[in-house]
Amino acid sequence: MNLDWEFIVESLPLYGDAMWLTVKLAFWGILFSLIIGLLFSVILYYKVSVVSGVIVAYIELSRNTPLLVQLFFLYYGLPKIGLHMSEMTCAIVGLTFLGGSYMTEAFRSGIEAVSKSQIESGLSIGLSKVQLARHVILPQALAISIPSLGANAIFLLKETSIVGAIALMDLMNVAKDLIGMHYKTAESLTLLVLAYLVLILPLSLVLTWVERKVRYAEFGD
Repeated sequence: MNLDWEFIVESLPLYGDAMWLTVKLAFWGILFSLIIGLLFSVILYYKVSVVSGVIVAYIELSRNTPLLVQLFFLYYGLPKIGLHMSEMTCAIVGLTFLGGSYMTEAFRSGIEAVSKSQIESGLSIGLSKVQLARHVILPQALAISIPSLGANAIFLLKETSIVGAIALMDLMNVAKDLIGMHYKTAESLTLLVLAYLVLILPLSLVLTWVERKVRYAEFGD
């Protein structure tokens, strides 16, 4: 396969801008998803009335509808009732809406894996629910949840490839435009694959390193 290297070099700035957009989307989407996941998992753990039911309904809705449909609803549906958001805001809200449900389940599985004896011991020495959550439950739950949280973070980074549907010039949109204008399919797709590899591989390696460190701290060699 003969690649047009001149075209590849000329296209690099476009992919660079798209990569930066992808990083921003993924960063905010993952951050807000983690915050929502932690908050909602604690609410579910303590079985807060009414609110827990709403959260369960949200999880089911989020996990059982495609991100593309969610983005279309945010971008094209909400303006019909007077709610307007920019393309960037819609993409972040969509990623957060999707990611929050997955992060909630990841945190909840970690919380439920904490030994009941440790919780009972904390209560027996007079710890309040807040102190018990802060000093006993959450640190262990976080360590247990790291593999799932990492997988969800990578999942959300890859899901940014959908945002081109609402007119954002992400990596996928750039590749499609270049193919449509210049018919350089091999070159455009090669750059697309390399761009996602550059973004995802370092994140995957860092998360693997963190997981090993946490496992070592908990269990040793």
